[in-house]
Amino acid sequence: MHLCVVASLLLIVTARETESASLCPVKTLIWGPGLNPKIVLPARYFYVQAVDSQGHNFTSSPGENAFQVKIFAPGEQHSRIWVQALDRKDGSFIVRYRMYASYQKLQIEVKVKDVHVAKSPYILEGPVYHESCECPESRPSEWLRHMKCPKSIPQILHDLQLFQTVDLDVIAKEIPSRFGQRQSLCHYVIKNNKVYLKTYGEHVGFHIFMDAILLSLTRKVKMPDVEFFVNLGDWPLEKRNSGKNLHPIFSWCGSNETRDIVMPTYDLTESVLETMGRVSLDMMSVQANTGPAWEDKNSTAFWRGRDSRKERLELVKLARRHPHLIDAAFTNFFFFKHDERLYGPLVKQISFFDFFKYKYQLNIDGTVAAYRLPYLLAGDSVVLKQDSIFYEHFYNDLRPWTHYIPLKSDLSDLLEKIQWAKENDEEAKKIAKNAQEFARSNLMGDHIFCYYFLLFQEYAGLQVNEPKVRDGMEVVEQPKDDLFPCACPTELSKDEL
Repeated sequence: MHLCVVASLLLIVTARETESASLCPVKTLIWGPGLNPKIVLPARYFYVQAVDSQGHNFTSSPGENAFQVKIFAPGEQHSRIWVQALDRKDGSFIVRYRMYASYQKLQIEVKVKDVHVAKSPYILEGPVYHESCECPESRPSEWLRHMKCPKSIPQILHDLQLFQTVDLDVIAKEIPSRFGQRQSLCHYVIKNNKVYLKTYGEHVGFHIFMDAILLSLTRKVKMPDVEFFVNLGDWPLEKRNSGKNLHPIFSWCGSNETRDIVMPTYDLTESVLETMGRVSLDMMSVQANTGPAWEDKNSTAFWRGRDSRKERLELVKLARRHPHLIDAAFTNFFFFKHDERLYGPLVKQISFFDFFKYKYQLNIDGTVAAYRLPYLLAGDSVVLKQDSIFYEHFYNDLRPWTHYIPLKSDLSDLLEKIQWAKENDEEAKKIAKNAQEFARSNLMGDHIFCYYFLLFQEYAGLQVNEPKVRDGMEVVEQPKDDLFPCACPTELSKDEL
């Protein structure tokens, strides 16, 4: 069979594609971390870019089932692997797979009508570990190289530059004394790649999210010995002008008025750990559920949420006055009194994926930063983002008018910015595409693991004394995997080398 098969049976040719468009297996591109057996992620993934016989990338879907993907362990009677090919509707696919056992070898096949695509089949020489396998890479530099982590991350350097050194014995006494009664804190120690904790405060349930990412990291790589405190609440704690000794507090959200050390949010972290698991909203699933094509989206600005900030109240009142421009409504009231005359009736929650039926997405702060922003950026709508004192770990890499349309903090220019987007449709579409590319290049699972490891590595270098397991700390046990345990290769002795 000719390598560039005519895909008339497989392609859904749109008006934007020529009638003679053909998908060429040998020219189609495949790449990504899921092709590297050394990269262990909860859900591995790689990309497929459809290319035609002339060498041009497809820019719309070649059909949801254009590619047939098979991932299995040769020689195994049953391969416990869940595979999904997600159509991003722009000519590319994300193929993601979650392994529930470890294998000595993995074979990945991508075909078009029984013809292998690119360099398929890909043979991953193992061992190829599944997520719950505790076989950490003993050389962090090798793990960083395989993961293609950056040498440094500006936000991490910015947050840590305020701390020339960290005296662990001092902070072990001062931080619980200062914050432990009124706030919810978790004191962590990672020692010999084991995780220990002690909690302070009444509402400490959120430590399960931090436990999970630390346990996942220590299963994958030898972590530095490190001791630190995590703020389990929404608001960052260390005030910029507190007049007290500055203490290193790790938080999921930062602000211009505080000096907390920022980590990826618990929401984004959980979505990475539970992709293809018990969450439905993650950075990969969003890319396959971006709604109609840009030209077919509803050209109003859209928002749903609860009443956690006064600007949200003003937004809903504004929407009621200008329903042809804004569709905004509350799904729940908790912080303010619900006056139906002002805000209208409560509406039912809808699937996040249905947000992308609308061309303009409004990102308005909640109690702190609105943690939905990563998912909005990954969609195919343009984000109008409120100016805010709060930020997540990636905000400083975003650029207004490049990745989003900026709004004043009081939303006084919202109508003007919506009108600008309507009158400059191509520019708005380009901003949406830039945001989508940013999310794909900075907010996927491997990027989140890199951020956490580099953060702890840099912080560990500031410690002037050895982390120690303190009184009252408990070990955080790794989850048991009795069904599919994995065998780790033993270190070679000098005699064997």
